[in-house]
This record gives sequence, structure tokens and C-alpha cells, in this order.
Amino acid sequence: MATMADVARSAGVSVATVSHVLNGTRPVLPHTRQAVLNAIDELGYTPNTLARSLVTSRTRSIGLAVSAISNPYFTEILQGVEAAALEHGYSLLIADPHDDPEHERKVVQLLHERRVDGLIVAPSPDPGGLLALLGRHGVPTVFLDRLVDGIPDVTVTHRHDAAIPDRAHDDAAAGPAVKAGDAAGATAAAEPGEPSAAAFRFDQVCAENAEPMAHLVTHLVELGHRRIGLVAGLPGLSTTSERISGYRHALAATGLPYDERLVVHGDSAAEGAERATAALLALAAPPTALVTANNAMTIGALRTLRTRGLSVPDDLALACFDDFPWADLFSPRLTAVSQPSREIGAQAVRLLLDRLQAPDRPSRTLRLPCAFVHRTSCGCPDTPSQKGTLS
Repeated sequence: MATMADVARSAGVSVATVSHVLNGTRPVLPHTRQAVLNAIDELGYTPNTLARSLVTSRTRSIGLAVSAISNPYFTEILQGVEAAALEHGYSLLIADPHDDPEHERKVVQLLHERRVDGLIVAPSPDPGGLLALLGRHGVPTVFLDRLVDGIPDVTVTHRHDAAIPDRAHDDAAAGPAVKAGDAAGATAAAEPGEPSAAAFRFDQVCAENAEPMAHLVTHLVELGHRRIGLVAGLPGLSTTSERISGYRHALAATGLPYDERLVVHGDSAAEGAERATAALLALAAPPTALVTANNAMTIGALRTLRTRGLSVPDDLALACFDDFPWADLFSPRLTAVSQPSREIGAQAVRLLLDRLQAPDRPSRTLRLPCAFVHRTSCGCPDTPSQKGTLS
């Protein structure tokens, strides 16, 4: 079995240089690095991960905690995280917090005990205990998809490629992100004398939410709809509050009143959306169009419409936040906002690796643009799908 010394002799470098190439502990000239990698390949050298972790205090592993891994959206995020992690020589440990704050703390604690170098977490609606845990142990962490309010030194990065009014995002930014158990809650949850989460810097990455939702609603208004129902997500999530903000902005911008009876929470799940859609249909003046705020709730809404014998878009127009692979196979084909899910996962890894290299760098929140996929469930003519970047 080849050793590190064998690799060094074959590449004509020192053992220390081989170590620097393997561990990224010091910059190495490109041609030297390539010589080491060629020698590793030729000799079939396999690094001793356990020994390396003892020397570097790094395991080259990342913990990923996201709920509803079976959801196609999070599955694609997982694929993005895994590909980026492998590209940089990291393995992945995965856990499902089930959007339950207590379970979230347990699985994150277990991942931390496995000595992962850092964590990527889609936080629950009540992340106070999570923030206290992460702050207590100083775990490098990136929050993914759902933003946490109260993170200090946040810089928001935008890429605007469409002409949707910036006010939609301004409204969202003014509203709460994850309300319950924010950084202040984390401070309260910390043990006496221990640092609070606010003492540590976290990074965040998500898709734009308010402006793409405003685009969906505006499109339905332009088609003549005046009563547009919204099946919103789980209360307390930043995705939920921002998408509601986008919905409200679009109504205000088009001169339509906001009717709170037309916004019902489907709790980000198909079953909740079935109940929410039924409640909207039971109104004395039901909506003529419906927007669902994630792909699972789209399925639930369609189930309820089918059981009621209602046809889309003839009886009710439908537009949804989240595209998924088979959305184009429905009849009618689903008009949707497509999130850059794989890129969100990949960017989360890059943010985490940046944090590992520079623990004291300012916190960053990265927002990625979505795309509007124009199909036929909104009531438009059947033409090839058109996809355009939003935000």
C-alpha cells in the first residue's frame, strides 16, 4: 500500500508539500500540486482520513439538516450540496429535522458530535434552540432556503434581470423572517455565561421570494382575475412571510384590495393544502384563481380540485411557486416559478468553505434569482413553455 512518503518521492517533493496539497493547509504552486496529484493517481494512494483529521482537527465532512428530503425541491438542493462537497473533497452526513424544533436540535447535536467541519441547515419555524446550540459550540453554519432573522453583519446580494418593481423586495425585507426564537431567543436559551448565537457569524443562501410571487399574481390579474387565493406555507418561515409579502404587493400595485380570507395556510404540505383549498372553495365568493406557495401544496390543491370535479383552468386558474420535473406533464401544464435549487445547494457549500477559511469574515446572505415558467394552467393558450429569469 502506497504511503505519503512514496507519493513525495514520486512527485519529487517533500512529505510536507504532499500534506499541504491533501489538506489545503498552505498554497502550493499549480505545477507542484499537479505533480502530487499525478503521483497519487499513479500509485493509488488513499489518504488516511482518520489520521489526517487528528493532525488537522478537520474531518472534511459536512452535516446537512433539511426537512422533507423526499420533496423534489430539497432533493435537488441535496444534489447541489453533494456535488459541490465532493468537488472540494468533502463527504456529507444527512439528517431530517422534520421541521420540529426539538428534533432539529437533536439531529444537529448528533451531527456536531460526529465532528463535521460545518453545517448546512434549513431551519425550522422556531430556531431559537438551534441558534443557542450552534452559538454555544461555535459551529460554522450556513442557513439554507429559510432565512433567520437577527443575524448580524448581513450583506444581501441580488442579481436583477427582470423589470419587477424593487418595492416587492423592499416590502419583504421590512417584514419578519423567522420570527419565533430569533437571535434574541437564542440569547435567552443559552446557558449562563455562555456566548449567544449573536456572538458568532452565520451565512445564508436562498432564492428570491417576494418578487417572483408578485410576478405570478400580477400575471393572473392581467388575465382578468380579481379574487386570487393564496395557499401559503408554514407560518414562521421566512419563505412564507416573503411570499405573502409579494402577493400583497402585487395586489396593491394593481389596485386590488387585500382580503385576508383569501390567504390560507397549507403548512407547506400536501395534506394542509387540501384543507386550505377546501376552505377557499367554501367561501361565499370563492377565488377564480389560485396560487400555491410550494410544490407539495400544489399537489394538495390539485387533489381537492379533482375531488370537487373542478377543472383547471376552466373553473379555476392555477399558478404555483416551485417547478418540478413532471409539471410539464400535467393537463393542463403548470405555470410556475422555478427556483435554482441545485445552485442554492452548491452556493451553501461555497459559503461554508469560505467561512471555514476565514471564520471572522462578515456574514453574507445570498439571494438567487428565480425563473417564470409560462405554461397553460393559468389559462393562457397552449404554446411551448417559456422560461424567463425573475428578480
